[in-house]
Amino acid sequence: MSFARVRALVVVGLLAVVALVFVVVAIVKDTQGEAGLAGGCPEDWPRADVTLREPKDVKINVLNATEEVGRAGAVADDFKNRKFQVKKVGDAPKGVDGVAVLRFGPKGVGSAHLLRAYFLDNADTQYDAKRKDDTVDVVLGSGFQQLATTTEVNQSLGDLGSPAAPAGSCPMPVDK
Repeated sequence: MSFARVRALVVVGLLAVVALVFVVVAIVKDTQGEAGLAGGCPEDWPRADVTLREPKDVKINVLNATEEVGRAGAVADDFKNRKFQVKKVGDAPKGVDGVAVLRFGPKGVGSAHLLRAYFLDNADTQYDAKRKDDTVDVVLGSGFQQLATTTEVNQSLGDLGSPAAPAGSCPMPVDK
């Protein structure tokens, strides 16, 4: 073997060792994974589940806040046909002027984000940091017409982006 070939092998070997050292140091010192997930979050703040859920994993209560009798049942059936888990159907204690109101707690942030797309982002959201369950209350208002189509939902989700933690909470995906 010639001297030039030995020298080339030594240089390539040193470059490989240096690259390996850089990779190991980068992996060990990486803090990016912690950045948006409760890194530097106050201990007393609730951890909001910002995982975007599939319809089959979303639990909802459908409440009618309109004058139309039976509206909650019809919309609940529509949600069931779309694979949502409908827990309760009933009437809301007071009327809602808008399209709908989504009420949820820290465990329902990702689910509420998906539901917003079914109302084309026209539903008001009411976050309750003290709520312990992962169910979202869907309160139908007088401005409600119908749920969005699958295509409209997909477009709306693209416009909405990823779920974000509400003010006063920290993002934390929760695996069930």
